[in-house]
Amino acid sequence: MELTERKRQILKVVVEDFIHTAEPVGSKAIAVRMGGSVSSATIRNELSDLTELGYLEQPHTSAGRMPSPKGYRLYVNELMEQQRLSMAETERIHQALQLKMEELDRLLSQAGRAVSALVRYPAYAAAARRTSVTARRFDLLPVDSRNCIAVMMNSDSKVHSKLLQMQLQVGAEQFPGLVNLLNQHFTGISPNKMHQRLMPAEQVSPQAFLLLSQVVSFGAEALEDAGQREVVIAGARQLLKLPEFRDADKAHDLMSFLADSKDDLPMPEHREMEILIGPENVEEALKDTSVVVASYNIGDNMRGLIGVVGPTRMDYAAVAARLSGFAEGLARLFGKELPPKEEQE
Repeated sequence: MELTERKRQILKVVVEDFIHTAEPVGSKAIAVRMGGSVSSATIRNELSDLTELGYLEQPHTSAGRMPSPKGYRLYVNELMEQQRLSMAETERIHQALQLKMEELDRLLSQAGRAVSALVRYPAYAAAARRTSVTARRFDLLPVDSRNCIAVMMNSDSKVHSKLLQMQLQVGAEQFPGLVNLLNQHFTGISPNKMHQRLMPAEQVSPQAFLLLSQVVSFGAEALEDAGQREVVIAGARQLLKLPEFRDADKAHDLMSFLADSKDDLPMPEHREMEILIGPENVEEALKDTSVVVASYNIGDNMRGLIGVVGPTRMDYAAVAARLSGFAEGLARLFGKELPPKEEQE
C-alpha cells in the first residue's frame, strides 16, 4: 500500500497532537488541524490504512489513533520539522553553561540538571575516552632498601606514580631487568591482559616477582580508573509528572533502572545525535521510552554525552534542538572546534 502525501500529513498531525495531549487522536481533530481540506470520512479511511501499515495503533475500537514506534521513526526521519531555539531558550542554555572549568564530574552533574530542567524529562550526562588507555612506559626508582616508586606513562601521555613498599628486599641491580620486562610485556595491552601475563618467569627471582606483581597491580588499577565512564543522572522524578508513568510500578521500574543501571543507558559516541524509539532500545527497562542523545568533543581524546529519557510521545524536534544547543555550548566550553556541519547531519 502506497504511503501517499495525504497519509504522511495525517500521520504528522497524529504524532504532533499525541505528543501534546497524550490522548488518542480522532478524525474530527485531524480534520480541524488540516483546515477542513479533507473530510472526516476520508481521514477515517486513511487512519485505517495507516494502522494496517503499522504506523498507528488503536488502543480501543471506539478510540482515536496513537503513533506506533514505526510511526515515530518515520516522523523523526522524514516528517519532523527542524526546530529553532527561542531567544529565551538560547539564553537559558547560555546561562546554564556559564560554568568555571572545574572537575569533570561536577560539570557533568550541572549540565545534566540544566538539561532536565529545560526539557522536563530525566537527563543523563557522561564522558568517556574514544579509545582505551594502555600503558606506554614503566620505570622503577629505588628509594631505600625496602621502598621504591613505580612510574607509568599512559598512552595519552598522563603519568601515574605510586610509592611501593616491597614485601621482600630487591637489590637495585635487579631494577633495570624488571623495567625491561615491564616495558616488553605489559605495555599496549588492557588491564585484564596485564593480569593474565603475570606469571613467574625464570629470569626473575621470587623477591623480584613479588615487586613485579605489585607494579602490574598498580598499573592495571590506574588504567581501569582512567578508562571508567562517569555517568550522572538528573531529574528522574520528572517521570512522576507524566501520564505514561501514573502506574507506580512502571515508574518505579524505570527510576530503579536509572538509579542502579545507569551505565547501561545508550552511549552512542560516533554520531552527533541519536534518537532511539521504544523497542529500538536494547534494555528491557527502556522498551516503552525514547532516548535522545547528543555527543560532543571534550578534547584529550574524550567524548561527552548528554541524553534525555522520556515517553515515546516526547517532542522530538524540541528535545533534539535543545540537546544540540547544549552539546555545542559544552564543546565551546571545553575550547574545542565542532565538526563540520555536514558531519553532524
